[in-house]
Amino acid sequence: MKAMQLTAIQQISIVEVPDPAIINDTDVLIKMKTVGVCGSDVHYYKEGKIGSQVVQFPFALGHEGAGQVVGVGKSVIRVKVGQRIAIEPAMPCGECDQCLTGREHTCRKLKFLGCPGQAEGCISEYIVMPESSCVPISDKLSYDQAAISEPLAIGVYAVKQSIPMKDAKIGILGFGPIGMSVLLPSLAQGAAKVYVTDKINKRLEIAGKCGASWIGNPENDDIVGFIKEKEPLLLDAVFECCGKQEAIDQAIEILKPGGKLMIIGIPEFSRWSFDVDSLRRKEITITNVRRQVGCVESALGMMLNRTVDVSLMLTHRFSFDETQKAFELVADYRDGVMKAIIDFE
Repeated sequence: MKAMQLTAIQQISIVEVPDPAIINDTDVLIKMKTVGVCGSDVHYYKEGKIGSQVVQFPFALGHEGAGQVVGVGKSVIRVKVGQRIAIEPAMPCGECDQCLTGREHTCRKLKFLGCPGQAEGCISEYIVMPESSCVPISDKLSYDQAAISEPLAIGVYAVKQSIPMKDAKIGILGFGPIGMSVLLPSLAQGAAKVYVTDKINKRLEIAGKCGASWIGNPENDDIVGFIKEKEPLLLDAVFECCGKQEAIDQAIEILKPGGKLMIIGIPEFSRWSFDVDSLRRKEITITNVRRQVGCVESALGMMLNRTVDVSLMLTHRFSFDETQKAFELVADYRDGVMKAIIDFE
């Protein structure tokens, strides 16, 4: 079969690789239909690593996927051949202390699609996954929505881990797909005001259409000054979704005493810096968001019942053969890209 592999920094090539096979009784063979390009994929594409996770070339990227079941192991009961599915990229062991306490996302032996040293990615014609990673989708949902359920689930999880949203006033710093995945469930759960920032004006336009109370570009606007003027008591929670130090600095300034800072963005550097005086005097709580746990079904349900509308997230489409172009676009933030989708058909 054909697969797209990262063969060098910023170089993706189409290669012939052996067809994947069902080995375990709980394995599911999937024909890929759609894959979204994620910011973490781009880190590997541009830098060859995320922290301690270093790519050994060649390596297949991709973890935001949807497909159709074409084969199952003899013990599989969750899905059947022909079924359309969303793919949960995490493959926890189910036995370690983390898994047994409901923290499958920090499993000691976790395997994750498109993560170096763990599992090859899903930008290939076929993949094999355990049935626990295969989530059936309604006929009313598209493959695009199934793929987007992965980043949306991260936003759902981040909101769940933060504060009660009803009547809350929050900030979202960075409005890429994850920022949007935070905004939509926040509004659905009753957030009173949502202040959104990004350096790309086309993304800010989308934020406005999605219901943001205010949008601002930190390259042109005094973000801290404006929010302090509009909200003298400051914000209940701020979601850092861009991996930038200046966003962390702004977040601490606009959080109220007792506020919560949710760090979701993946920075290109290894250490954050904090204003200890403000952090301590305000008694700000800092929570790191590591992917998600148990929220894929919730994300799919929100799209199915139209609690959230992710249609504005998908801005660009590419064929399987155009995967390199898709990564170049996302890596360079060109043309106001939010989410680029790779189609296999």
